[in-house]
Amino acid sequence: MDVKQINKRIKKIPPGLVPEVMDYIDFLINKYGTHIKDNKSFNFSWESGLSDISIECNSIDLQHKALNWR
Repeated sequence: MDVKQINKRIKKIPPGLVPEVMDYIDFLINKYGTHIKDNKSFNFSWESGLSDISIECNSIDLQHKALNWR
């Protein structure tokens, strides 16, 4: 959704609801900040992040360990 579509919808809002919309916009800005990430592609920067650990486990072993931690 782009800004033009948002503006069109805002113009349809009754004047009495504008303060509520403004409060909700402020809420979203406070919750997510002004630097909300765009829909960028997923990256694998975390890949091999635990390679320095000497324990040899595969994904199944890790699943079993995770179940025991719960």
